[in-house]
Amino acid sequence: MKTLDEWLDYQENLHTKKIDLGLERIQKVYQKLFPNGVNFKVITVAGTNGKGSTIAFIDSIYQQVNIKVASFTSPHIIQYNERFIINGVQASDAQICDAFAQIEQTRGMTSLTYFEFSTLAALLIFTHQKVAVAILEVGLGGRLDSVNVVDNDVAVISSIDIDHADYLGNTRESIGLEKAGIMRPNMPCICGDTNPPKTIVQYAQEIGALLTFVNAPYLGNIGLQGEHQKRNAALAIEAVNQLHTLPFNQVSAGISNAKLVGRFQVKSKSDKTIVLDVAHNPAAVQALTDTLQCNQQPTIAIFCVLEDKNIEEMIDIISPSIDEWLLVPLNTGRAISMQNLIQKFSLLNKVKVYKDMPSALHQALNANRVKRIVIFGSFYVVTDALKVL
Repeated sequence: MKTLDEWLDYQENLHTKKIDLGLERIQKVYQKLFPNGVNFKVITVAGTNGKGSTIAFIDSIYQQVNIKVASFTSPHIIQYNERFIINGVQASDAQICDAFAQIEQTRGMTSLTYFEFSTLAALLIFTHQKVAVAILEVGLGGRLDSVNVVDNDVAVISSIDIDHADYLGNTRESIGLEKAGIMRPNMPCICGDTNPPKTIVQYAQEIGALLTFVNAPYLGNIGLQGEHQKRNAALAIEAVNQLHTLPFNQVSAGISNAKLVGRFQVKSKSDKTIVLDVAHNPAAVQALTDTLQCNQQPTIAIFCVLEDKNIEEMIDIISPSIDEWLLVPLNTGRAISMQNLIQKFSLLNKVKVYKDMPSALHQALNANRVKRIVIFGSFYVVTDALKVL
């Protein structure tokens, strides 16, 4: 493989399953690549919603001071390189390909998933870049997610809600236990859930993790929109405080300068306000709705979603804030079929179907009666929109 695209195509077809939770495979390769573990501090972030925002706040805080920071997140919105950020700069194709080559040479007969490749690549890139702190986002769950191969210095659990029930269980208690799996004995874990499942507390007591709850929102200026982001900001500050004592003015500057694509991201075009949000489960859609209702106005939604989501509840939560729905297909096998999606809207008026994002956006931008367009439902929806805007 010579190009990044060639490497990614290869990884897509290397393993028998796209999602195959478990640490056995990655542990074998990790121990060969890092026999003594990684040589930087690690903050591991799990949770149903708020992971990306919390990481953006932590990353922004460290960028205010002379501490080299890196973050590994997923999925990417436009470009794969977005997954690996060092001091605010994306890793280059060459850096990523070099890491992949090293993993390929080391793995032998051990089959790795696409996400396992990216996790190990992040650790190699951050090692070569000599970062001081790496923030690692859990892809799915926590206990069996490939990121959990690394022993962290601080564990962060942002929130617990029902999502990915096929893999994590269909109760907050079972999901909480999976997220709790990122805790380590005698190491701090910061939890921002306002009503934490008992399993989180029980597991912390079982292994002797130092569990702290963050209940009060941050009251200063924040760089991300929405009341819920104030809780994520407070969570980020507490996570940083576990590793470093930083001047308050630098911490507050980091919080106010934080930016993140696809989290109530606002753009303007043709006298319209466009809101892009990757909200893809009921809790995230509730947070989006609450933020929209702070400034009520006629609104068009462009929407699609993956098949395994609680679609009816998502629609019920936000529909009082939406005057017209434009439905678009997604270019992924996990998307709901348009026929099934239309059925979910059988009780609502003003629902139209478009062949793709460009045609839906064209219609929305030329609608005279509304000034706001909300594009949400999946990372894929936001990606498709940003390619056009």
